[in-house]
Amino acid sequence: MYTFLLRLFKSKTFIEAQDPMKKYLIVGLGNIGQQYDETRHNIGFKVLDYFAKTEDFTFETQKLGDVATYKLKGRTFIFLKPSTFMNLSGKALTYWLAKEKVPLDNLLVITDDLNLPFGSIRLKTKGSDGGHNGLKDIQHKLNTTKYNRFRFGISDAFSKGRQVDYVLGEWTDTEKEQLPERLEKSVALIKSFVLSGVNTTMNTYNGT
Repeated sequence: MYTFLLRLFKSKTFIEAQDPMKKYLIVGLGNIGQQYDETRHNIGFKVLDYFAKTEDFTFETQKLGDVATYKLKGRTFIFLKPSTFMNLSGKALTYWLAKEKVPLDNLLVITDDLNLPFGSIRLKTKGSDGGHNGLKDIQHKLNTTKYNRFRFGISDAFSKGRQVDYVLGEWTDTEKEQLPERLEKSVALIKSFVLSGVNTTMNTYNGT
């Protein structure tokens, strides 16, 4: 009887540990290389790095990106910083989505957004790529526009014809001062997305 119960317990534990509904893939978009570290386009990387710093875990270089795992209240967060450069973000994303058997509903993509004021955060469950090359590739690889994306506003304070220079430019001194508070809010949004669900998180954090 004891052996049977032990087997049953182990089996149940294994199933719970492998439950795909409890796994979440959080993908921060950016470009690899030190020259891009402090650029607006790399806010996805920056959010994940801030999360890792505050929760004391580290990334490891693996296939198609840097990957880290974090657990909280029975949920597993799988963080990914693609090493494919922005224009091929979908390649790394779809590889890890399939490898970890994460449901599409449990995917969250963090991206910069020119159409939002600096520091504004907005969670959406679908939408167009808005001309963003990383989102464009993800949409193409997933063959759908229905996936969760966390948009971090970088504003559109650039003159005509200077968009590329702006998104690949570094934060201003004023923005650097304000970033820590915005990054802290971003970490809270990600935790809420995993623990409370997308609808509750949108109601709580959108526009804050």
